[in-house]
Amino acid sequence: MQTLLATASRLQQLHCAACHAPHSAFSLQRVSSCCAQPLVADYDLSAPLTRAAGIQATENSMWRYAALLPLLDEANRVSLGEGWTPMLALPRLAARYGFLDLRLKDEGQNPTGSFKARGLSMAISKAKELGVTGCIIPTAGNAGVAMAAYCARAGLRAVVVMPRHTPQAFREECYWYGAEVHLVDGLINDCAARVRELNAAGELLDVSTLKEPYRLEGKKTMGYELAEQLGWRLPDVLLYPAGGGTGLIGIWKALREMQALGWLPATAQLPRMVAVQAANCCPLVETREGRQVNCQAYMGKPTIANGLAVPRPLGEPLMLDVLDESDGLALAITDEQMLEGLRELGKEEGLFVAPEGAAVWMAARHLLRTGWIRPEEQVLLLNTGSAQKYLENIVGLA
Repeated sequence: MQTLLATASRLQQLHCAACHAPHSAFSLQRVSSCCAQPLVADYDLSAPLTRAAGIQATENSMWRYAALLPLLDEANRVSLGEGWTPMLALPRLAARYGFLDLRLKDEGQNPTGSFKARGLSMAISKAKELGVTGCIIPTAGNAGVAMAAYCARAGLRAVVVMPRHTPQAFREECYWYGAEVHLVDGLINDCAARVRELNAAGELLDVSTLKEPYRLEGKKTMGYELAEQLGWRLPDVLLYPAGGGTGLIGIWKALREMQALGWLPATAQLPRMVAVQAANCCPLVETREGRQVNCQAYMGKPTIANGLAVPRPLGEPLMLDVLDESDGLALAITDEQMLEGLRELGKEEGLFVAPEGAAVWMAARHLLRTGWIRPEEQVLLLNTGSAQKYLENIVGLA
């Protein structure tokens, strides 16, 4: 696989999330060589870059922020039009429950039907740029679909490993994109073990959550977008469904980058971040509340929110940092509560969101009722996908 020479780019280096040791951003990387932890991209944020100069206003996708993304050559961009998703007011639910300003950013309108399109567009673009010929991923559903689509777009081999209980719609879509699909009994951690077996020779790039540096960079564009769409003012509270946590970490990274660039005031009040998990699989909640040291031995169960069934997320320390820095919290929502949220968002606002999106709505309701969210605060919900692919999980339960 080829090694790239540094070009005129704001990308400077990668650093280990644990010890901050530098790693080259111009050759193929996976996790850090020092601590086997995620690698995070660093940019030159000291040179002047105005919002007008840094945003390609005519590009209605996440690539409008290309100046702050790691791709070195635009010819390697692998895109299906991901990003620049709508932010919708929820006036009927706000009035019913007493929110002054309640909004939802609908990532279900991305290509392949979920926010995973952002991360996989970026990861596959960098894989192409670095000479990779094939990728492999353990997935709860949406990430595997997105990887299969972007590998097809790039002409790369795609191998997807998902739980056998994953709704058939996810499996079928992977097949239509030409991916090789393996089904495993268990959750995504069991799929990760199977990935290690299948890829023992290292011929494929493992694009598991945070096991390569660039899915994070695609996901961070949600942070740039929400700031721009809100007129460079930030919500008071942002609720996000956190399985692997890349989006939560990425949004926070984007907010910090915008402060460093001067796009947001250095003194700007950043949102309190809420990580929402499923009661059947809530390792971050258990760690955050002190019932376990970390998630490494956590055993989760399946949930109708497939994307939240991540029992041992590699990014747990980074998620905890975001919650600490933002004075945020983590909480768990039951499958029954998610179904209630699905019904409300559908009947009151015409939105057919993924169960993960319903979970963040129910978390907002709970936090308003307990007083952690105040009625006058602006609240932003992140819906990460469309419910269409989850019908097998939810039909007959509504």
